[in-house]
Amino acid sequence: MRFEDGASEATVADVTRDIADVAAVEVITTTAVHLMSAAAVKCGLADDPESQQDLDEARKLINALAGLITAAAPEVSDMHARSLRDGLRSLQLAFREASTVPDAIGQGPGEKWTGPVS
Repeated sequence: MRFEDGASEATVADVTRDIADVAAVEVITTTAVHLMSAAAVKCGLADDPESQQDLDEARKLINALAGLITAAAPEVSDMHARSLRDGLRSLQLAFREASTVPDAIGQGPGEKWTGPVS
């Protein structure tokens, strides 16, 4: 069988992995990076902030990210947890800066799990 771009099934199989072969820490960090990227866009940190910024959506993504990182931190290495926490904190601060009416300290997105961010 040939695919539209000319790749054979064997070529596709060579570049894809079965989810069973992926380590848990990789699934967790990849998921966190996707949440971070989406939250950054919704905080207005992408190419077109006027049309992409949506702080309600950003709040949901940051809350989910904070919950994931908090729950996963004991399961992943300190190196992974530290960098994920740094990214989360940066997003929380970006959210606060983008808000016209900032949340009270300790009430911002994800602060339920991370504690106050200022």
